[in-house]
Amino acid sequence: MPEQHSTLRAQRRADTQRMIQAHAVRLFTERGYDATTVTDVAEAAGVSPMTVYRHFPTKEDLVLVDQNGRLVAERIAASSAAQPLVRRISGALIDAATTLTSGGNGDDLTANKQFLLARLRLMISTPALRARHLDNNYALQQAIVDALEGDATDPDTAFQAQAAASACLAAMHTALVRWAEDDGRTELPDLIGKAFAAAFGDDIVGADPDA
Repeated sequence: MPEQHSTLRAQRRADTQRMIQAHAVRLFTERGYDATTVTDVAEAAGVSPMTVYRHFPTKEDLVLVDQNGRLVAERIAASSAAQPLVRRISGALIDAATTLTSGGNGDDLTANKQFLLARLRLMISTPALRARHLDNNYALQQAIVDALEGDATDPDTAFQAQAAASACLAAMHTALVRWAEDDGRTELPDLIGKAFAAAFGDDIVGADPDA
């Protein structure tokens, strides 16, 4: 029973977080990021400013917080260590993009894609968010490196993982910007795959990732 209560609390927290973030992104898009306050977001979401800060410690987090790092790390951890580093990372990033744009758990596919597009446009167009996005990108890189290293402590192994993660994230960033410019008309996982193929060769994304 305690475990069930814990699961329900976690689900309610996640639902509240998604609801607050949806209102925040909508208001930032309609009114502008700088013109919208956390209090405005709280009023639109029907919660107190304290509740907003409990879920999102900073205003920037209302746009930047997502589940991408966790999804990517889980996919990398589940992949074969025998695969080349770039293939493991690229496969995980494409899989995560597929999950985030798939409209899973009964969500509407178009709404999911539009929400991601709105967040991405805000990150690209808002100076304060661009700066924090770099921090988020570094955090994602570190999550990738941690998932790749496992129990390894060799400095050369860590360097190779950091270099591969950095290169893959640079290619993915190019795909994300193009996706936003293209108004999401191309499927995001396909566009990321094309970016990886251009950067690393067709064999990186063309082979069975579990082979």
